Amino acid sequence: MNFSGSYLPADVIFLLKAVDMQPTETEARERLIQSGRRHYSEMLGVEKAPDPSYMGLFWAAFRRNRDRFARDVAALAKEISARRGGVIALASLARAGTPVGVLLRRALRALGREVFHYSVSIIRDRGIDEVALDHIVAAHGDRSVVFVDGWTGKGAITAELNRRVGDYNAARGSDVDASLAVVADLAGVAGLSATSEDYLIPSSVLNAIVSGLVSRTVLNASHVGPGDFHACVYHGELAPHDISRRFVDEVTVPMLDALTDATCLPAALDPAGLAERRAGCALFMTSCMERHRVTDRNRVKPDIGEATRSLLRRVPEALIVRDPGHHDVAHLMQLACSRGVPVVVDPTLAPPYRAAAVIKTMGEG
Repeated sequence: MNFSGSYLPADVIFLLKAVDMQPTETEARERLIQSGRRHYSEMLGVEKAPDPSYMGLFWAAFRRNRDRFARDVAALAKEISARRGGVIALASLARAGTPVGVLLRRALRALGREVFHYSVSIIRDRGIDEVALDHIVAAHGDRSVVFVDGWTGKGAITAELNRRVGDYNAARGSDVDASLAVVADLAGVAGLSATSEDYLIPSSVLNAIVSGLVSRTVLNASHVGPGDFHACVYHGELAPHDISRRFVDEVTVPMLDALTDATCLPAALDPAGLAERRAGCALFMTSCMERHRVTDRNRVKPDIGEATRSLLRRVPEALIVRDPGHHDVAHLMQLACSRGVPVVVDPTLAPPYRAAAVIKTMGEG
């Protein structure tokens, strides 16, 4: 059990089955998903190295937001440490949660905690990888598990996690905590978070090359059999462009400094604040779906991180931004321009969301 992608083995173990799998062209994949002929988790899109101009935007965003991100991760680590006794087994949700999990492991170690970090698969409509969860529980106990992700957008994955872990506990008589720890909880659904602001988390701008060269996870009967972990592809061909270790190493320095700062604490978590976030998310979804004549919630991708992923691997109909000149959406504006995606400027975009993408309705062609 030593699959760590391009990370150091001490930083993370991916509880995933590495397979060879041919990618599906983006528009064909979108048609298959929307027609219901294939689930999104059964296919992978093409992953390429970003061009130099896009990487320039990434590094500019990284320099601008590194210290804030580091401070938020440190605050999150302090809160996890305060709330959890005994061994901590971080279960980051591959792959957006993986860099956050690596950093949290380092922070918790610095706080003197015994901590392990695994990255596991969860798939909307298909659930958490129970084989992976069994592995963690067998090694460390059910009460050790802490689920980790980068952010919440509209809460779909959080709802999936709560439902499936509840089923898991009922079937096994276990007591795994389904609550999610995230850096930014825009939807008001996480158990722990450092902030509720929609700011650019640097790792959200890239895919495999900032996530250990690991693809999005796959649940396909051709590759995953009984007793197998969910699958992934290891993108070794992108190794010359990989910055996974560099990213976490450069965030670690200010993160460790923030651990010693008594003022570095997560945002207050109170029922009224969470209810306000959930109401804001509901308002955003309702207004966006009405304005763009969308009936399928899955076609609306709110927040900077989800909009980025949609522009990188889906077929967007439109990018919506509150302020096109804001530095945290510069990379989105470039992606939209390069892909010919219309940009809709909406100054009334419901807070906290700065951006969103709407997925195009595809014909059967």
